[in-house]
Amino acid sequence: MASLLARANNDALKINPPTASNSLTVHGSDWLWAVTSLYLLAFVAFLGHSYTARHGERIFHYLFSIAAFTGGIAYFTMASDLGNTPVGTQLNNGGDHSVTRQIWYVRYINWFVSWAMLDIAVLLLSGVSWATVLYAVGLSWIWVVSWLSGALITTSYKWGFFTFGTFAYLVLAFHLAHWGLASARRTGSSKHYTLVTFALLFVWMLYPIAWGLDEGGNKISVTSGFVFYGILDLITVPVLGLVFLVLGAKWDYGALGLQFTQYGRLGRREDGVFPEKTAPAPAAADTAA
Repeated sequence: MASLLARANNDALKINPPTASNSLTVHGSDWLWAVTSLYLLAFVAFLGHSYTARHGERIFHYLFSIAAFTGGIAYFTMASDLGNTPVGTQLNNGGDHSVTRQIWYVRYINWFVSWAMLDIAVLLLSGVSWATVLYAVGLSWIWVVSWLSGALITTSYKWGFFTFGTFAYLVLAFHLAHWGLASARRTGSSKHYTLVTFALLFVWMLYPIAWGLDEGGNKISVTSGFVFYGILDLITVPVLGLVFLVLGAKWDYGALGLQFTQYGRLGRREDGVFPEKTAPAPAAADTAA
């Protein structure tokens, strides 16, 4: 029994000791290991379920598998007290400007990848053009990179980058809520699109609050910030991914233009038939004299 308990001990902070004044605690690392497990469990579930889906209807499995796998790696890194750097604090430091805080750049790597997958997933459901999908992905990248830049800055200029990133989120939210919904109404997917998209936008709306309390304002501890972010991240990828796959079983992928084949994405056909490729007709014989 003692041997089992010894193996159950979390030695991550002993092997990789913190380098900042305000740093991750052992209980915080325990929480991160739990989130890591949930992410990796979701990855295995999404990947495994993709083999039961019909050929050409696995796009959402693939997107959420990538998001969950990326999140699992990121949370493994953070639970191990890696993927961070000490940054001086400007606010709520007791007047001691030598106080530093762990800033987790691996968190932003996770968002950079996984939020792009979320953009693609919801907009494919809406039926918008690829140009709109790429535009949304670009906005989410601006959002993440701006916040990462702000987190690494020690002066009040960090709030300028926070504003840039938040504005990118607002533009992204408008496109998802307005143009995405308008397109979903045309394809007949508006009910489910409204459910998943507005749930995602609501959760995303809580991230600026978390950032302001954590990296921005240094108002809460690193561990408390991880509890806040961890709950939000679990909702946006494992939970939302599960919702997508449950609802996806009811979707007409042909009507949505989501029939993927080895030759690419096929457009909607009125007869509902999506052949892999139509063989070219044989050339007519030359009848010239």
